[in-house]
Amino acid sequence: MEPLYEKQRQLHEIIAGLGSAAVAFSGGVDSAFLLVAAHRALSGRVLAVTARSLSFPARELEEARSFCRRQGIAQAIVDSEELEIAGFSQNPVNRCYLCKRELFTKIKTVARQNAMAYVLEGSNADDGGDFRPGLTAVAEQGILSPLRQVGLCKEEIRRLSQELGLPTWDKQSFACLASRFPYGEAITPERLRMVDEAEQFLLDLGFHQIRVRFHHNLARIETDQAGLATMADATVRQAVDAKLREIGFVYVALDLRGYRTGSMNETLSQAAPEGARK
Repeated sequence: MEPLYEKQRQLHEIIAGLGSAAVAFSGGVDSAFLLVAAHRALSGRVLAVTARSLSFPARELEEARSFCRRQGIAQAIVDSEELEIAGFSQNPVNRCYLCKRELFTKIKTVARQNAMAYVLEGSNADDGGDFRPGLTAVAEQGILSPLRQVGLCKEEIRRLSQELGLPTWDKQSFACLASRFPYGEAITPERLRMVDEAEQFLLDLGFHQIRVRFHHNLARIETDQAGLATMADATVRQAVDAKLREIGFVYVALDLRGYRTGSMNETLSQAAPEGARK
């Protein structure tokens, strides 16, 4: 058996043995694949739990709802406003830890209320290579990570998702809007709105993989190779500059290194402050 399908078989076997499960579902590539795999392995004894907050764009929430409707999977929406968490808006290095601890506490409550035996989340085998304090919260809360457990990486998940006919198989990678801010840069509702509106504009223009990083009055745009090529058009650049300045940015810059995950972690020192690695 090809190693990929052996991983898929192991995934089915692990999940089937759980009896029932709530899945933290954002609507992204990984959580969508995990949700469908759990739905099949557990014969429908699954609940998708999606968090609603200012850092989760309305378009992503609607796509998550639409996905569950099409798949015939029950879904619960839980309000988890990160800006209400003590210290979160100051954007400390362990911001993601604070968020995930709060989020999974709420998801576990929803799971108990719906008689779901376990809670699953969709991190994959690639997620161990970057600074991800949220995974510490996952471990502390006793949340299961089946995709990481069987060693499935992002590209393998995309391939299996395509074979399953899931519309998310080629969806762009997404992370919460809070990840657009350098550590120490305050996160506010207005700033989240600016980033969300800017990214939505770029998506509407046809860009596929993009990030608008917030640096006070400067927007730093990261995009993939196709997006960089599109930006070579002066008309496109002028439209992007005009729109983002209308949104509230004073300066608009294009990152020549292009899109990459975790670019805000590039400023972290090798020795983070005590507690920061959570």
